[in-house]
Amino acid sequence: MQTVTPVRQKAPRPRADALRNRERIVTAAREMFVEFGPEVPIDEIARRAGVGNATVYRNFPDREALVREVVCSVMDRTSEAAELALAGTGDAFEALERFVHVAADERISALCPMMASTFDQRHPDLEAARERVEQLTEEIMDRAKAAGRLRTDVGVGDVMVVVAQLSRPPAGTACMSIDRFVHRHLQLFLDGLRAPAPSELPGTAVTMEDLRRS
Repeated sequence: MQTVTPVRQKAPRPRADALRNRERIVTAAREMFVEFGPEVPIDEIARRAGVGNATVYRNFPDREALVREVVCSVMDRTSEAAELALAGTGDAFEALERFVHVAADERISALCPMMASTFDQRHPDLEAARERVEQLTEEIMDRAKAAGRLRTDVGVGDVMVVVAQLSRPPAGTACMSIDRFVHRHLQLFLDGLRAPAPSELPGTAVTMEDLRRS
C-alpha cells in the first residue's frame, strides 16, 4: 500500500482591502486616543476610519485589543526610526538627536495612561515591541558614547522619561496646541546630553527596569 501524505492547507492571506481597513482603523484610533483620551467611542473611531462598526469589531474584538495594537504600532514605527538612525554613517550624536525627535512625534507618551491601565502589559506582542525599542535605543546611545559624543552617566530610561514628559500633556488636554514647543525643548535637553559633560548628575543612570519598578 502506498501512504498518501496529507496536503497541508495554507492559511488564506488577508485581502488587500481588509489590510487597508485595518491600517485605517489603527491610524484613526491612534489619532483619537491622542486627541480625546482612551474612552473615545468606537463609533467615532469607525467614522474617522471610514468603516463600519462591524469592520472594527471584526479586526479587534474589544477595546483592549485595539489599544494594544495602537501601542504596538507606535512602538514598531519608533523602532524603525531607531534602525534608520543606526544605519546612518554620520555623526553618532546627530543620529541620536534624529531618533529622539521622531520618537516624540509618535506621541507614545499620550498613550502611557492606557498602557498603565487598559490592558495586560505582559502580553507577548507588547513585550516584544517594547524590548525592541529599548534594545535599539540602547544601541544608538552606546554608539554615541563610544564616539565620545554622549555623556556616559545617562541611560535609556533618562532619555525615555524626557521624551515622554516633553511630548505631553496627557491625551485630551490640548495636546496638539503645544506641539510647537516640543522640539524646541527636546533640543535643549539633547544639548545637555553632549560630552564632555559640564556637570555631574545626581544619582545614577536610569534604566527601563528602574522605570518599571517605580
